[in-house]
Amino acid sequence: MSLGYWETLATSQGAGTALAAAAAASLLQGAASSGLYTLTPNRLKIGDAFHVRASGQVSSAVTTPGTYRWGLTFGAVANVFDSTAIAPLTTVQTNIPWILDIEGIVRTLGAGTSATIFWQGLLFSAALSTTLQIIAMPVGAPPVVGAGFDSTVSNLIDLRWTQTVATGSVTLHNYSLSLKSSSGF
Repeated sequence: MSLGYWETLATSQGAGTALAAAAAASLLQGAASSGLYTLTPNRLKIGDAFHVRASGQVSSAVTTPGTYRWGLTFGAVANVFDSTAIAPLTTVQTNIPWILDIEGIVRTLGAGTSATIFWQGLLFSAALSTTLQIIAMPVGAPPVVGAGFDSTVSNLIDLRWTQTVATGSVTLHNYSLSLKSSSGF
């Protein structure tokens, strides 16, 4: 007997806007904006699992590319998921594919900042290292729950990317956000 189901909440139907600024920005812009999803109040149950699969291309133009980060925001709360800083190669990279695959299990629910999700995942890309092309996330830190958010209100779920210097760019090509429900049918 099944304990739940896997529901696709949102997908993008086109490439996003190329991001090149040294700032946090939504990957779900332009033709990828269909991937934005508003989570309704009180939708989650403890044990529900989010799954995010995203892919695209990344470039860096100089030998001092700074760092990159991928993250999720729920409403105004950043870092509900945070990859932490990832150092790309220090050689010029042009349109190198990347794939992000993360899963988060709902640990707590509630108002204010009491709802939390425990995230872990993988980032695949040849733009990140000459020897290591698969990176477990969060990078360089033990896995912990993400930033707390209010699960009793509507939350727009957004995939974001940040670079610390404006010497690279990223474009999102594919995105899906799914919820594996623990509550059954």
